Amino acid sequence: MQDTWHAAPDPGAAASEAEALDAYSKVVTSVAERLIPSVASLRVVSRGWGGQLPTGTGSGVVITPDGFLLTSAHVVERASRGSATLQDGRELPFEIVGTDPLSDLAVIRADGRDLTPATLGDADTLRVGQLVCAVGSPLGFAGSVSAGVVSALGRSLTTQAGRTGRLVENVIQTDASLHPGNSGGALANARAEVVGINTAVVSPGVGQGLGLAVPINAATRQIIAALMGDGRVRRAYLGIGGGSRPLPPRSATAAGQALGIEVLSVVAGSPAAQAGLRPQDCIVRVDGVPVPDVGTLQRLMTGDRIGRRVSVEVVRDGRLRDIPVRLTELPEG
Repeated sequence: MQDTWHAAPDPGAAASEAEALDAYSKVVTSVAERLIPSVASLRVVSRGWGGQLPTGTGSGVVITPDGFLLTSAHVVERASRGSATLQDGRELPFEIVGTDPLSDLAVIRADGRDLTPATLGDADTLRVGQLVCAVGSPLGFAGSVSAGVVSALGRSLTTQAGRTGRLVENVIQTDASLHPGNSGGALANARAEVVGINTAVVSPGVGQGLGLAVPINAATRQIIAALMGDGRVRRAYLGIGGGSRPLPPRSATAAGQALGIEVLSVVAGSPAAQAGLRPQDCIVRVDGVPVPDVGTLQRLMTGDRIGRRVSVEVVRDGRLRDIPVRLTELPEG
């Protein structure tokens, strides 16, 4: 009979694995201990045909000691009021301060003081493969934590407000398990800084595969500030539909860039229509800023440009043209 040889276990390798697992556990435990007191379970009451109707649950992240919380706009969509339950057992009624469906962010204010605010980080510093933790109230279980990695960056999420659509850019894709109720909760880095607000489960089956989070960065901080101060986000309105396309070589040389936005449709009565923009125009600059894609154009449609006449530079029939457009305010809904 032939003897079968088995390698002896390597005590050093086993110890290294145990140390690595322990280090991973320490990070996740630390994030949980610091963030769970700042994440609330939300119960929402919505307006219905028969009056006030209880709906599902979500999560919210405390951002100030005096009761401001950040959540997903779709969690409080059509809501009239609700309650936020904290780790310490307090159940606080809240009112909706402002919602922005086009970024899927909302700010609510709970009737409480001495809350523990989370620290907001910067999603622009994230890297693919980086450890992240999702903290929320999935399936109604408050203070639940799951861990994973950033599986992709630069994704886009399509949002809708009435007939107006928008792309939320630089959405964070993660494999940290997300369940119903996680929406509005925190996605945090290893320093327990909130770098995203969990917004969607994108794969079939509850908690399987990949989830998305709206990033916390300079752009979304401006949205949060506007919601806290004014209850809404004002955006300028141009009134075109289009997509990024490469410029012909001669036009690219003249414009000094390789890409522009081809105008596919112009909304009747919009600032673009009134200024004479038309399908097949290719927008290359707005206010002197190159616009190679729709996301860049969206970022330029800020409240301070409402009512202003801006320069829209287009390629038309192979030639560069400068068309002045007076922007109006994007209508709500």
